[in-house]
Amino acid sequence: MSLSHAAIGLAVLFAATLSAPVPAGSMDSGSSTVRSERPSASELQDPGNIAAGKALWRKQCRHCHGRSAYPGKAPKLKPRKYKSDFVFDRISNGFRKMPAWKEVFNEQERWAIVSYVMSRGFSP
Repeated sequence: MSLSHAAIGLAVLFAATLSAPVPAGSMDSGSSTVRSERPSASELQDPGNIAAGKALWRKQCRHCHGRSAYPGKAPKLKPRKYKSDFVFDRISNGFRKMPAWKEVFNEQERWAIVSYVMSRGFSP
């Protein structure tokens, strides 16, 4: 195979790769990294994930959502009324006055916070 044939083959392969469709929801908005899948229920209930989420909660979230923050700073959380995807979306993208945290916490850390908020041991 000549050098020009190899170059053409690589160019075709490269073009095919660029034009391949990306599955909906597989990319974080504004990010060039592939989004991982949602953790399973058992992963969300894993004591290690809950402990990691609790540590992150205490470090950052409780300032607005903790007991000492009521009333006024942020709405009181009612995790029994929420689904984990809803909590993840709010942490990631924010809502009203709550900022988005996807630039601060990576996806694994955000899911760990979800694990803690959705756990039976959650206490703001």
